[in-house]
Amino acid sequence: MSTETLEQKKEEVVQKPAEGLLSKRRKRLISDPLNEDNPITVQVLGICSALAVTVKMEPTLIMAIAVVFVVVFSNLIISLLRNLIPNRVRIIVQLAVIATLVTLVSEVLKAYNYEMYKILGAFVGLIITNCIVMGRLEAFAMGNKPYDSILDGLGSGFGYAWIILTVAFFRELFGSGSIFDFKIFEAVGISNFATNGLMVDSIGAFMVLGILIWVQRSKTGYVEH
Repeated sequence: MSTETLEQKKEEVVQKPAEGLLSKRRKRLISDPLNEDNPITVQVLGICSALAVTVKMEPTLIMAIAVVFVVVFSNLIISLLRNLIPNRVRIIVQLAVIATLVTLVSEVLKAYNYEMYKILGAFVGLIITNCIVMGRLEAFAMGNKPYDSILDGLGSGFGYAWIILTVAFFRELFGSGSIFDFKIFEAVGISNFATNGLMVDSIGAFMVLGILIWVQRSKTGYVEH
């Protein structure tokens, strides 16, 4: 093959432009878990903490921040190491990374907010076995680049966070008459508001979560197969 022919072929090769930092595909990594592919309401993962820690807004917010932190940084670390991890020990490595991050969260909480640590200590430890975190490592971080894995972690983390915060909002509002312990109904002049004891029980969480799932799936048209 002549040099002229080779040069012509090189000219015909069209290089693909670099993908933007927030391209349409990358935006969907964040937006899909917020609605159409939500880890709680669609994938039905992380239900335990959605029921257990959502009596009040404050512990729920801290739990949400903890899960976002763990899922984002575990995704990043596993993505960076994905080509170095032998397939036969990948689950062990993933658990070790998650456990390290969860221990870090637990120790920071213990040092700076001990009262909340006493409330959430056991549930923070259970993040290690949270299906959302393990699921994203297996399904995404093990096969994708670090930046995309960070976006995927943010999407899944925020998708989890807004659901449990919404559940906590209604449970605290109707169960205790407050939001972040601020007495809402007393502030607006309804001092004799009758709180609903059902909302401080786990059945209240089931009810609110069930309504959220119904509303969201009705809106998106999602159907179980």
